[in-house]
Amino acid sequence: MKNLQPLMALLSHAERERDDALAHRQRMQEALDAARAQSRQLADYRREYEQRWAERFAQPGQMDLLRCYHGFVTRLTQAIEHQARVATQAEHQLERAQEALQQQELRVASVQKLIERRVTEIQRKGERHEQSQLDEMASRAAWNRLAAATTRY
Repeated sequence: MKNLQPLMALLSHAERERDDALAHRQRMQEALDAARAQSRQLADYRREYEQRWAERFAQPGQMDLLRCYHGFVTRLTQAIEHQARVATQAEHQLERAQEALQQQELRVASVQKLIERRVTEIQRKGERHEQSQLDEMASRAAWNRLAAATTRY
């Protein structure tokens, strides 16, 4: 099993990288969830703000207030658009993190499969060696019996 030590070290390293990729993917998922939540909050706030002020604009003579309202809604819309871009960027980062995680999982699986093959190979070699020794012992025993039988007569 000494031959497996480098492979076990490789497996350990691959598992650490996979775990790091998994943690990174989780952080990206949390960032995406936060960005989406922020987008929803901004959109909800704009909707509530528009509903609240719709009644006030029904009254005449509110021109200064209307300009202020439009300026604020414009900035709020810009913030919503920016947050939508942040959410889209977070989605792309999550996709990349997911791809990296899949690559690391594939690497771990490949190393595990290689170790399984090596273990099977070592076992087969051991079985062949054991069978060879048994065959040799049986052959010697047969020769010894034959030699003993011929010396008696």
